[in-house]
Amino acid sequence: MKINEFKLTFDSKSVNEAFARVVVSSFASQLDPNLEEIADVKTAVSEAVTNCIVHGYKDTTGKIYITGTIDNKNNLKITVKDKGCGIKDIHQAMTPLFTTGEGDRAGLGFTVMESFCDKLTVKSKEGKGTTVILVKKIEGKSKW
Repeated sequence: MKINEFKLTFDSKSVNEAFARVVVSSFASQLDPNLEEIADVKTAVSEAVTNCIVHGYKDTTGKIYITGTIDNKNNLKITVKDKGCGIKDIHQAMTPLFTTGEGDRAGLGFTVMESFCDKLTVKSKEGKGTTVILVKKIEGKSKW
């Protein structure tokens, strides 16, 4: 059962990546996460938002939508969505070292997200955008 939630919308500018991390970590703080758990969440969110900026809206600016929920079992669920170009082949995109980016892109974004979360779901449609759902069980003590 969902016990708390938030919704956030911001421009796909790299200066907002840190903003997204702070908002999500502040929201997660009500579960009293340990330092490792909060670092994991911040890293996964950072990767998801960066993917929206770099890949979803390549040479343009669009909106990034983040929602967060906490349930009565201390599961933190963060959904990061864009309405950008979408992903042609999700399976290929989730393969370590695969990238459509240029230059210094390592192709490890989804791998990093998956390693820091308990569950990762990616949904995408070409020309419509991508939705990344991150779920992390927080072992702390909920204030609820």
